[in-house]
Amino acid sequence: MRKLTLIPLVAAVLLAACARSSDGKPAASTTPARTAASGTPAASDSFALIEGGNFTNTKSGFYGKETAVPDFYIGRYEVTQKEWTEVMDGNPSAFRGDRLPVQMVSWYDAVAYCNERSLKEGLEPYYVIDKTNKDPRNRSENDSLKWIVTIREGADGYRLPTEAEWEYAAGGGAASKSYTYSGSNEADEAAWYWRNAGEQRLSGAWNWPAIENNHTQPRAVGGKKPNELGLYDMTGNVREWCWDWYEDPELGSGLYRIVKGGGWIGDIGSGETAYRGKFEASGVGPDQGFRVVRAAGPKA
Repeated sequence: MRKLTLIPLVAAVLLAACARSSDGKPAASTTPARTAASGTPAASDSFALIEGGNFTNTKSGFYGKETAVPDFYIGRYEVTQKEWTEVMDGNPSAFRGDRLPVQMVSWYDAVAYCNERSLKEGLEPYYVIDKTNKDPRNRSENDSLKWIVTIREGADGYRLPTEAEWEYAAGGGAASKSYTYSGSNEADEAAWYWRNAGEQRLSGAWNWPAIENNHTQPRAVGGKKPNELGLYDMTGNVREWCWDWYEDPELGSGLYRIVKGGGWIGDIGSGETAYRGKFEASGVGPDQGFRVVRAAGPKA
């Protein structure tokens, strides 16, 4: 059954992206503590405060550009299945486990989760989601949903990171050592990917039958070396949704949303911090997940 169900999924993921459970360090808490004065999350075992600024990682696609990010909080870990099922109905994941990252979630699923989790924790939802009308900016022929999703300015709820926020955090922020991957120049130190996410380490060229026969799959969050900011799995494990549309001169905008970090199926090249992946907003895959962020609020 595993072969019959996963081979089409893997093929779809690889084309659209162009591109056993194991021990790992768990998040001690799934909900960030909030400061009494501001209601914003305090730095904790599950969230990290990222001090904003300009890009100092020389390998970033934003390096040398006039791009600055504000302070924000980001999950130290990818959203787990335990966190997902505490908020949403059911578990869409192809590989199950409380501490495994949730998979098989579309961009729409991710923004819906952000709003539902915000409501559950007494926060103002960040997104305004219109499921009735079609987004005129969405040019995809394969996306039947095309929800109109806009931002509620000033809301304190959970949201997806922008591409710039994700890459700034993954690249180490102001503490960056300009690693190729998030936290290391050695892929195996930082990432679960097709060579090392199975029962034995694989060599040679990428080969799906070998990957499947090796029982390769996503791993429990936090099992690899963290980056300079204490963030885990920003390279490998599951690809992570970002808020932004994918734009380039050839494709324009409106076809895909940005995905970052690479996953357990793909080659490690897609896990480089600067790599820009793309996937249709309605797309799902067994290596597709996300993590959440929140605004930091004004400094005291």
